[in-house]
Amino acid sequence: MGCDRIRLLGLDVGDRWIGVAISDELLLTAQPLKTIKRESNKQAYEEIHEIINSYNISKVVVGLPKNMNNSIGPQSEKVIKFANKLSNKFDIEVVFQDERLTTISANRILIEADVRRENRKAYIDKIAATYILQTYLDKTGGTNE
Repeated sequence: MGCDRIRLLGLDVGDRWIGVAISDELLLTAQPLKTIKRESNKQAYEEIHEIINSYNISKVVVGLPKNMNNSIGPQSEKVIKFANKLSNKFDIEVVFQDERLTTISANRILIEADVRRENRKAYIDKIAATYILQTYLDKTGGTNE
């Protein structure tokens, strides 16, 4: 990729919404970007592809909703299928990050910020995606490994 700065993308993939977060160019911090309303897989992939191109994304970190006993359930299987298709479709590396408790943490942040219950849904998915990406960045120490 030459000397262009690269970024990582974080996704919290749900059945109806996909939370999207993006790293800074130093791969130190994650910021919420947007929430994609999932009208169809085709439309969701197109929006994600646009983000990948616009922000010079080198890797996608996808939250894996494991069960509390660390097993993979039906929701995890759906997320893996979505992520693998994304990887193949756009020839981009996808890694999975355990996302247990991220939605709970995101909700707590919004409560502490005094966001009204009816307004939280607008933020929860992209905040969860930010947690997923930030956990990955902290684990890898700002390297693109």
